[in-house]
Amino acid sequence: MAIRIGVGGEFFDRLREEKCYYVDKTELIYELVNSGNTVSLFTRPRRFGKTLMMSMLESFFDIRRDSRDLFEGLNIARHTDFCSKWMNRYPVLFVTFKDAEGLTFENAYGMLKAIISDICIKHNYLAASSMVSRPDTEVFERLMFKTAVDEEIKNSLHTLLRMMHDHFGRRVILLIDEYDVPLAKAGERKEAGERYYPQMMEVIRGILSTALKSNEYLKFAVVTGCLKIARESIFTGANNFASYSVLDDEFSQYFGFRQEEVKKLLAAADREEKCGICKEWYDGYHFGNSALYCPWDVVSYVAALMKRRDAQPGNYWVNTSGNGILREFVEHTDYDVSDKFEILLNGGTIMQKVSDELTYGNLYETEENLWSVLLMTGYLTKADPEENGQTVSLKIPNAEVAGIFENAVVQLFKDTLDKSRQKQLMSALWDGDEDTATRLISDFLWDTISYHDYHEDYYHAFLTGISVGLAYGVKSNPEQGLGRTDITVTDRKKRRAIIIEAKKSTSEDRMEKDCVEALAQIEKNRYVDGLKGYTSVMCYGVAFFQKGARVKGLIAKYNTLSE
Repeated sequence: MAIRIGVGGEFFDRLREEKCYYVDKTELIYELVNSGNTVSLFTRPRRFGKTLMMSMLESFFDIRRDSRDLFEGLNIARHTDFCSKWMNRYPVLFVTFKDAEGLTFENAYGMLKAIISDICIKHNYLAASSMVSRPDTEVFERLMFKTAVDEEIKNSLHTLLRMMHDHFGRRVILLIDEYDVPLAKAGERKEAGERYYPQMMEVIRGILSTALKSNEYLKFAVVTGCLKIARESIFTGANNFASYSVLDDEFSQYFGFRQEEVKKLLAAADREEKCGICKEWYDGYHFGNSALYCPWDVVSYVAALMKRRDAQPGNYWVNTSGNGILREFVEHTDYDVSDKFEILLNGGTIMQKVSDELTYGNLYETEENLWSVLLMTGYLTKADPEENGQTVSLKIPNAEVAGIFENAVVQLFKDTLDKSRQKQLMSALWDGDEDTATRLISDFLWDTISYHDYHEDYYHAFLTGISVGLAYGVKSNPEQGLGRTDITVTDRKKRRAIIIEAKKSTSEDRMEKDCVEALAQIEKNRYVDGLKGYTSVMCYGVAFFQKGARVKGLIAKYNTLSE
């Protein structure tokens, strides 16, 4: 019987009730309780199972549920005495701040109030509880109807914890998911509006500090996010506080899939032959001493494979995370990271000092901060899982993330092109001036980050970028003649066109021969036949080796009207 895959499944109860495939991470519950931590902070990149983990914790502990059937057969169920003592025995307050964002502080603060209102609606039984004090009930109603004043918003979680404690007669387990999203969004550049980090920092500090510091109503708390906020003292004063980042070994195996877990999933899906592709595209992360795959990517790819056995691996992670942080890095002018980026893009490693305590208010102030952010957010990973300390070797984890780097660099190149040199290059190509075109393309390569040992796709995208923005028609891989050309540039007003076939050479000496082969390919596949109506077509073979280029053209012009 085919397994069911729950893509995007962030709700533990739903995955289990719908009999979806579940990679068992429930042993975390046992280790978490036995750690004795009053507050545990887990920081991981997006899409590494943080929200599903929190949903699992809520389901296991929540006193208003009966979760025995959901956990039957899972690892945690083997701890029978533990389950008797802890399963569904405590009130649980689960909060997620993942949607608390906006272009302005007012909009983001409004979303935050809406989130708190939704929590109150979920726990509206507290409004009618005879065990809850009247002052708390009045505040609760203002929170629910979004009329609470600022001080009540900052104290909202503390108020809810006290009310739940009074109602159930037990201390409360607090789960806060994506605690730093409001701060991350407040510190980003906005297309409209200004950064509002200080205002949002004040609100979030107030909400968390009153809930986590010396709170007599709190059993324990679990908090998740991408970064551990330092300096602003959100967590200062929290009793028995522990944080676990991608640098720490404790709990590392519970965020992401291990090799054996991926193999088991592929076997269950009858797709074992895809192990190598999965590893190339989605493996490579090192959290503490654990080697891990990105779970979101693996599940998404397996779901695609179950629909079509020959499905190609996709870039699933970038569609959920964006690349704003990466663009900030490559655009920064205070320090030159080009050489380091080239090492990374070519599969190498760099040694960098990093820190797992940062602040969204000054992420871009130092180069060290930015390397740390790329590590903490999953764009880079430790090259050696055994490394400890503040200086570690960094690498790009896999093919998927390498593609994200490539796209960011190519887009930056397009955005910063020197239009005068761009026009010179196009003029040289229209005029058949091979030497000038060779020099200008090589100059462009020298001025931007590039791959030395990567595939043709980078150079293809590079050439496409050079051609855009000059009022020409530019097509990449269009069907023409008996195949697909790499790049076709058309000038309808002057009824002229350029066909370019790009090759990546294995050595500098090989470049001339590769240009000739590219031109032969253009002729053999009759690419010019797809440009009927243009009075002239220039054909070029362009060979690349590292940061050098060689351009060779068919100087004779093709008069397509006379054929």
